[in-house]
Amino acid sequence: MATRRDLLKFGSLAAASSVLPSFAFAQSLLANVPRAEKPLRILVLGGTGFTGPFQIAYALARGHHVTTFNRGQRPAIEWPGPVEQRTGDRNTGDLSALADGEWDVCIDNPTTLPFWVRDAGEALKGRVGHYLFISTISVYADGSNPGITEDAALAEYRGTDAMAETMESVRADMGNLYGPLKARSEAEAHKQFGEKVTIVRPGYIVGPRDETDRFTYWPRRIAQGGEVLVPGDGKDPVQIIDGRDLGEWMIRLAENGTTGVFNACGPDYPLSTDAMVHGCHAVTGGPATFTHVPTEFLQQHNAGLPIWVPREGSPFSGYGAVSNARAIEAGLTFRPLATTVADLLAWYRGLPADRQEEVRVGITREREAELLGLWKQRG
Repeated sequence: MATRRDLLKFGSLAAASSVLPSFAFAQSLLANVPRAEKPLRILVLGGTGFTGPFQIAYALARGHHVTTFNRGQRPAIEWPGPVEQRTGDRNTGDLSALADGEWDVCIDNPTTLPFWVRDAGEALKGRVGHYLFISTISVYADGSNPGITEDAALAEYRGTDAMAETMESVRADMGNLYGPLKARSEAEAHKQFGEKVTIVRPGYIVGPRDETDRFTYWPRRIAQGGEVLVPGDGKDPVQIIDGRDLGEWMIRLAENGTTGVFNACGPDYPLSTDAMVHGCHAVTGGPATFTHVPTEFLQQHNAGLPIWVPREGSPFSGYGAVSNARAIEAGLTFRPLATTVADLLAWYRGLPADRQEEVRVGITREREAELLGLWKQRG
């Protein structure tokens, strides 16, 4: 069962992905994207992790002018258009590369720490028209009830000095610090950039380039065939968003000058665990069967199955059914689950063989067989 720590602990890994997509492929997908009415000058803080490259590729296809700011520690990406690269380190406060220039929009992708937002605001003061911040649904104080809206209470930071927190301190106490520090970062965004701020709160981000394996576990396992353990009765809600849908929507928000707070969770219909696994199977094919194992049994045996959150009896039950009505009204759209699964598997199967054999999250085939055996013995 997913816990708050399970939800959070792979965030830095996702951001640190070093496996680059083929942007010749990305360019072909974006060939028919219409140009925006007005080209924007967009500054992307980060941009080389999970969703950032898709965001940038879409912005270029729309005719925007893109500048990136990051540490420049990953292999260079062959963008489908000109991108200005500026280098610095927000951990050390080195934002000198941003000393000049003006931008219509700044998109802040990787920030967890409030001082990163403070420093960006001070460095860019008066030179950015609109600031978009990627936050998380983990900012909510109570994740137990479905239907969480953007107006729900936020988690409180209970430490000594939020501005003194570091990524090391967050990793050491992820469950208690990640959400509250994101909430503080949101508040700092408004302090630094005023009313022209957009806060986007995604849940599980999935699709090509996802290095966490949280969602990848399911199509990967189902493609292997055999008896697949499905948690609960199959009716628990699931929410995911393809990283490309998130990235492209961020650009459209920038184009429209849309401000406010939005839960970026998908899809736009109720998705259950059963619908997810059968949707994966429709893509993978093969002789797979599905056996439901009750929630209580899985909890007793500490079965760590990703994405899944029971709809009852968990302090995180609401994370599977967050309200996305406001985001959909603001233009968030979702590609079909089958498209996400097919593209994810195509990307995953292009990784080195040893990486494909690595189980970063979920359970091994041996552990799965053991749990199924124990459950049937009880039956």
